[in-house]
Amino acid sequence: MITEITTQELSTEQFINEKVKDIKDAVADGTAINALSGGVDSSTVTMLGHRALGKNLRTIFVENGLMREGEPEQVVGFFRELGVTVEVVDAREEFFAALKGVTDPEQKREAITQTFYKNVFGRIVKQSGAKHLLQGTILTDVDETVAGIKRQHNVFEQLGIDPQETFGYCIIEPLIQLRKDGVRKVGEALGLPAELFDRIPFPGPALAARVIGEITPDRIETVRKATVIVERLLKDTGAFQYMAILHEDRVTGMRDGKRDFGQQIELRCWDSVDARTATPTRLSFDILETLADDIIRDVPGIVSVTYNVATKPPSTIEAI
Repeated sequence: MITEITTQELSTEQFINEKVKDIKDAVADGTAINALSGGVDSSTVTMLGHRALGKNLRTIFVENGLMREGEPEQVVGFFRELGVTVEVVDAREEFFAALKGVTDPEQKREAITQTFYKNVFGRIVKQSGAKHLLQGTILTDVDETVAGIKRQHNVFEQLGIDPQETFGYCIIEPLIQLRKDGVRKVGEALGLPAELFDRIPFPGPALAARVIGEITPDRIETVRKATVIVERLLKDTGAFQYMAILHEDRVTGMRDGKRDFGQQIELRCWDSVDARTATPTRLSFDILETLADDIIRDVPGIVSVTYNVATKPPSTIEAI
């Protein structure tokens, strides 16, 4: 049973001191590796880990081909300014090979999990001799996985999976008692710039969580282009999270007076505090119209744009 630390109870100074000590005690005089995606959780863990271990922590950004436009370069640049060296590992071919032909949502998440932990990080850890992987699992990840809502790629022990036995290394999860709002406070206290600690959440499976059906480089590129537009137009709304979802079936549209079969993008924009519950943001029709016009104009093959108005629950924030 994990004891939650609510935002109201959270003393960031005490929390940071305790977790730095825990990480030092666990790793001792060895080395550890941490997985950085550039999201709030992994960025906060990166700073905690480097405060605890310094040069005994290697920070790895896995280029899986599923990230937002310019994400690797942006993340490496942010952390360079913070004095943290980030190694980029190109694993795009491995991830797309693992996802080829897979359409079931849980099977897609499992393919990403196995490729990430067993293949990519398993190889890195083995080559480095490190015995620990530091990662940003939070309490909401555990709750959704244990409840069977969706299998979060970073949850193991609560499902009876021993990472040491399965992957060959131990996993340290210093943020597992917190939810997203608490993680933001800790990230800010650790010196992260607002561009990192106040970023909108981004899923572990990255844009694969926003493609319904098979994941291919072309389909990821479609949702990537739509994501650029959505994040540009909704960044000042104050919403908790916003995204573009690519649907699977072709839909009938019209272009130049003729029938044009194309694809459909679903827009989601959420008001929430900790992601446990969420309600669709009441965007103006003018914003929705601009989003649709820009996506249809700038994203090849899109003929339809819709907006989700279902709450969480029964919906979830991400589609997959």
